Amino acid sequence: MKRSYSVVDVFSSQPLLGNPVAVVMDAQGLTVEAMQAIARWTNLSETTFVLPPTTADADYCLKIFTPRSELPFAGHPTLGSAYALLEAGRIAPHRTDRLIQQCGIGLVELTTGLRATDRELYFRLPPAKLEPVHTAEVVELERILCCKVDLKTAPRIVNVGPIWIVAQLSDAASVLALRPDLARLAELERRLGVTGLTVFGAHEHGDDAAIEVRTFAPSCGVDEDPVCGSGNGSVAAFQWQRGLLSASGTDYVAAQGRCVGRDGKVRISVDANGTVSVGGSCVISVEGSLTL
Repeated sequence: MKRSYSVVDVFSSQPLLGNPVAVVMDAQGLTVEAMQAIARWTNLSETTFVLPPTTADADYCLKIFTPRSELPFAGHPTLGSAYALLEAGRIAPHRTDRLIQQCGIGLVELTTGLRATDRELYFRLPPAKLEPVHTAEVVELERILCCKVDLKTAPRIVNVGPIWIVAQLSDAASVLALRPDLARLAELERRLGVTGLTVFGAHEHGDDAAIEVRTFAPSCGVDEDPVCGSGNGSVAAFQWQRGLLSASGTDYVAAQGRCVGRDGKVRISVDANGTVSVGGSCVISVEGSLTL
């Protein structure tokens, strides 16, 4: 059977510079085991499967897999899958340019708009739950990274569906210079029951981006995620709750992917209530069919 299939580059308007997500748009009849096998085969950080919604409030249902496991929610797959469905004419936004995705975490709201001639999509981050990272784990984290983290804004575990350890480094240059011990990080992830690690640091001038971000999830089979939507959303929630952002709300751009040959730009908006929206451009790099 042939199933419509796209690979969408997310957080970039140019092919090959964002984070690709494989989207299978006709997933009815596939078992969870088959979906996991396809995700292993694509070997991308995430592969998604579009199904009819089971609630009238949603436009579609999405199942999301890494090469090793299913996720209840993830950022760039949410944006890329919606983009693929819109471009294929499978769904249409409501009058308010709004879409509703059903996934493991529940219902996720997306909005669509234009920046110049590019269609941009944004998702509203599910409410974040923050927990402290104990001192012994912070020490282990510094050993894994071979550098110090900022203890004034001590690392936190941020749960938005995917669960990230979020840590601030001294600056963007420190983020770009990281060469973490991935085997040791995978052990820490499994011990803490988290998806992975997201680190960030501020750019000195911030001309094209305010912060640099990197995300690692070796326990999920993703040594470094090129551009991570939920990771960036978790960084925004972390900054908001740690008092690093304006209490009246703010917008900024994060850069991610330079260390793996990408040039992703993630647009973040945080309102006065701390609600985080994550978005950016998308472009289809591959489209055709998957034959099973």
